[in-house]
Amino acid sequence: MSALLARPGAVEGTGPDAGVASHYGAPHREQVLLEQGLAVVDLSHRGVVTVSGADRLTWLHSLTSQQLADLAPRTSAETLVLSPKGHVEHALHVVDDGQTTWLTTEPGAAPALVAWLDSMRFMLRVEVTDVSDRYAVLGEPIRRESAPGEPVAWVDPWPGPVGDTFAYGPPSEEHPGRDRAWRELVVPVEDLEAAVGDRPLAGTWASEALRVAAWRPRAGVDTDHRTIPHELDWLRTAVHLHKGCYRGQETIARVKNLGRPPRRLVFLHLDGSGHVEPGPGTELVPVEGGRSVGHVTSVARHHEEGPIALAVVKRSTDPAAVLLADTTSAAQTVVVAP
Repeated sequence: MSALLARPGAVEGTGPDAGVASHYGAPHREQVLLEQGLAVVDLSHRGVVTVSGADRLTWLHSLTSQQLADLAPRTSAETLVLSPKGHVEHALHVVDDGQTTWLTTEPGAAPALVAWLDSMRFMLRVEVTDVSDRYAVLGEPIRRESAPGEPVAWVDPWPGPVGDTFAYGPPSEEHPGRDRAWRELVVPVEDLEAAVGDRPLAGTWASEALRVAAWRPRAGVDTDHRTIPHELDWLRTAVHLHKGCYRGQETIARVKNLGRPPRRLVFLHLDGSGHVEPGPGTELVPVEGGRSVGHVTSVARHHEEGPIALAVVKRSTDPAAVLLADTTSAAQTVVVAP
């Protein structure tokens, strides 16, 4: 549990964001401060893994979806660990400091990631260590790589595109996430308070609202056991289409070259008239009736746009469709997917 939960007004998050503050008493004000570049977010529940050794970058390059073999020091990248069938297992935020490669992962994912990486070491000169108990992560609305002498920082490349890849969504200059600046600062746990300094804190309520507004997918939240990167438009920042063989590459190439992904991530405006908002997993049904076309994955309340969400729906779903979330509830919520 984060030491910053002792701050006045801190309310602990739930679900994947348990262990850090959801907000500090004023979630909408915290969003505004975060959007203005003034606040920071406690993300010390994220996993932190280090990979050291001379072969670390070429080894990670051979195992994951992004071009990493020639990653320059203090340059950020995003890569995915896929199953043999191309399903998303881990999303890794990657930055190398010249001696060690730093990976941050979703909360609770580090032990499984380390176990899998250790099983793939063979005779290579690499060492994998879970340092989640020794390092904390802070989210900052900054788009700048760290300089020598500064703490390691991962800069979010979303919405890209990055390298030799493909985008299923709008071009970068029209993408809702084009103006979102975001990076993760990795600091020793004992330096967490000092790294925050006198800056105001925002909770994950605020950072998640800005993530959803930017159509930014999150592993373990917007994914399930059969998610492939194409469905979430994740190729644009995490997949290199013409690199060497890696686990899951066949699915990446086949879906890109021969067909469309069966589902797609969409942004939803919730009408907000219900007493409660639909939660993750809520089925979406056309307002005129019929079978479910998908389900809600992320729900947030934005300080300007109101209640918003991300959902995964069948690719054939009309982008202008009006859908009902949780049709069995007395408080039905109409959802419009633009």
